[in-house]
Amino acid sequence: MFKHNEQQPEGFQASLKEALDNLAFNDAGLVAAIAQQHDSGEVLMMAWMNREAIEETLATGRVCYFSRSRGKLWRKGESSGQVQMLKELRIDCDGDALLVKVDQTGPACHTGRRDCFYWKADASNVTIDKAPIKDPKELYGK
Repeated sequence: MFKHNEQQPEGFQASLKEALDNLAFNDAGLVAAIAQQHDSGEVLMMAWMNREAIEETLATGRVCYFSRSRGKLWRKGESSGQVQMLKELRIDCDGDALLVKVDQTGPACHTGRRDCFYWKADASNVTIDKAPIKDPKELYGK
């Protein structure tokens, strides 16, 4: 569907069902989802969504992912309180990645950092360049 319709004019529409039916889910039924702060453009994290997570996110406005480690749906912030509210969900041109524009409460990363991309790489090293903004023990009570 995505490739077939890529030359359609602005305003062209397809049903959500058709779009979800044609997403390029991997063998585990998941698609990569990049979370971005809607107003600043800051890239916060990458996670996975299955069809159910996408449908729930669109229906409720609260971002839901699929946790591979837990093997179930994961509503961002259910244990930390650091929720993501959906502002916009976009599908890339190949239908194999999602951009989830959100309003993030506090840190997005389980380490207590604002985002998950705190390792900066150069030709010889990787360096942590961001400090936690909240102690993970506070977030998760551990």
